[in-house]
Amino acid sequence: MTEEQFLSRYSKEFDPPVRGDPITGARYYSKDYMDLEWKNLWPRIWHLGGMMGELEEEGDWVCHNFGKESVIMVKQKDGGVRAFYNACRHRGNRLVNGTSGGAPRITCGYHGWQFSADGVLRHVQDEGDYPGGSPCGKVSLIELRCEVWGGMIFWNMDENAKPLLEWLDPLPDRLAAYGIDDWVRVMYLSAECNFNWKIVRDNFNESYHLPTIHPELATFINDGLPDTLFEMYPSGHNGMWMKGHQATGRVEAYNTGEAPPPLDAIAAAWGLNPADYKGRTNDIRAAVIEAKRKLGPERGFHNYASMSDQQLVDYYHITLFPNLTLTFAPEAFQVLRTEPHPTDPEKCIFDHWYVAVNNPQMPGVETPIGNMPLKWAEKKVSVHGDGESLGFVADQDLSIGTNQQLGLNSRGYVGAILPMQEKRVQRFHELLDDHVYERI
Repeated sequence: MTEEQFLSRYSKEFDPPVRGDPITGARYYSKDYMDLEWKNLWPRIWHLGGMMGELEEEGDWVCHNFGKESVIMVKQKDGGVRAFYNACRHRGNRLVNGTSGGAPRITCGYHGWQFSADGVLRHVQDEGDYPGGSPCGKVSLIELRCEVWGGMIFWNMDENAKPLLEWLDPLPDRLAAYGIDDWVRVMYLSAECNFNWKIVRDNFNESYHLPTIHPELATFINDGLPDTLFEMYPSGHNGMWMKGHQATGRVEAYNTGEAPPPLDAIAAAWGLNPADYKGRTNDIRAAVIEAKRKLGPERGFHNYASMSDQQLVDYYHITLFPNLTLTFAPEAFQVLRTEPHPTDPEKCIFDHWYVAVNNPQMPGVETPIGNMPLKWAEKKVSVHGDGESLGFVADQDLSIGTNQQLGLNSRGYVGAILPMQEKRVQRFHELLDDHVYERI
């Protein structure tokens, strides 16, 4: 599929109208609004809980703590996965701590109750001391819906929610060519931040901030408004295509002079001489496409063969409603997840994953915090602002959060004034209100 065909297939139909509802400040600090989110939003959406690659044997598990809730996803004998609330059926003790582990049975550390991988109670102390007889084989952990896509495990508290693939539409089809089922999460960072979870969502629903917050990206990502494609899908999710391997159209010198760094190094990595493109650096993008087609297979990038030209060089930035972002390049994708704090509406949890193509020929993976080995990374937890990086671009995004939280509390903020390119922000808040106030 040529670039022109790919763009024409996806560019014009995903632009629904918005109502222009006010984006109030209270939603960022009100405990009442937070309580409505807990009641009417979070129990009804699909949550990303972990990755199948972490689960090698029956009984292996990953755990996702979300607010005051906790969910265990456990590998089954048939190779599938099931999700259970992380609460012992005896007296509610959390069964597991940490992010991952594995054992033939899940054992409660309080009184020793044991559950098999399918959630069924198999052993209790003093089995004959129960009025109704032994509970073993009769009692099970409370199960949630659990489905897998692209090597990622999702769970949902709502028994009536749409199936995962339907909820994700049209993304499974759009992303199929990347071949992500066996990719490896080489970075897993997590931090508590001093601002509401929606502040980061607003940020990821627009590119208006790139010239001011991320100016260094302009040398190899074209953030020019005429060159950026915005999409809003019927499912409530959003997409944004930005041209990669091409400098911004906002700075004429980047395109009429020598190739700026790191665009020059990117070109050289694919056997191109950056000096050959002096005065026409926009042509590097097409040259890299050709080089990837030619050299990709011998370098171990077998997924290139199924990808469009656009997918080979551009960045596909997806915001899944309400709190998940996936940013795709041909060799890796990032997961940027913001979740509410358990009790404080002016705090949130920010998680950043970097998931790389499973290509053993790569000597290492260049991530937002430096070169990492191609192996599963341990979760690294911090508090935003303590000096630990959450990725150089993520650090910049989060740097505005606390200051914006303060401003949103001000009487001087009476509602957002948005340009057309921030239409996705407007739509996000309208969808959010529809869920919170039970309009859908």
